[in-house]
Amino acid sequence: MTLTNKNIRSEKEGQIGLVRLNRPQVLNALSCELMDELVAAIEEFDRDDEVRVIILTGNEKAFAAGADIKEMSGEGTVSIMLKDRFATWDRIRNVKKPIVAAVSGYALGGGCELAMSCDIIIASESAQFGQPEINIGVIPGAGGTQRLTRVVGKHKAMEMILTGRPITAREAHELGLVNKVVPVEIYLEAAREVAREIAKKSPLAVRLAKEAVLKAFDGSLTEGLVFERKNFYMLFSSEDQKEGMRAFLEKRPASFTGR
Repeated sequence: MTLTNKNIRSEKEGQIGLVRLNRPQVLNALSCELMDELVAAIEEFDRDDEVRVIILTGNEKAFAAGADIKEMSGEGTVSIMLKDRFATWDRIRNVKKPIVAAVSGYALGGGCELAMSCDIIIASESAQFGQPEINIGVIPGAGGTQRLTRVVGKHKAMEMILTGRPITAREAHELGLVNKVVPVEIYLEAAREVAREIAKKSPLAVRLAKEAVLKAFDGSLTEGLVFERKNFYMLFSSEDQKEGMRAFLEKRPASFTGR
């Protein structure tokens, strides 16, 4: 089943929900309308019990080349604050299922921030990542200064953000920004492979593992350890934990139901 909105296409491939940005004429620039449609599609897959993993992608030329500057150019401090355009982005952070970004071509500005909002990033050899906002007199506003710094470190983040220069997929991989770099022809299939592997696991364990990793990313070590332990204990009241351990002892594949 494929659903086409004005700016995105979404389809369900078994246990995978695939969302494609679809504004090729402007390199998938992230307008407010696109972001509304994107988040609605992701949240719908998050609610769908048949879907276990979500893939977010663009096309070979561009994942997303940035925000829609035409939309923002006339804004003032009060008007842009009242519109609260980043509230939509905050909803991505609350998605419980893992999101795999399949990135090819440009992932710049908001596009880089959108990729970093995902949980795993598979990049094609043509991918470029960067935060060029400094070139138009602003700074990243959808988490770029925070997420990029946590991943690549202070000095590299400073260089990328203060110069606006992008990095290649290979550089991004060396810095730990992406998980894997593959040829352009197979980048989406490589993302599907990762998604299918995750989809085989217990949905409850995947959800709580994602929560615990994000807690480590956002808070202190002490807070993260307490949170991890709580989620670990909670899983021992699940059917999936019983099935997983029983299957291991019986030397057979586990059949997880998400209960």
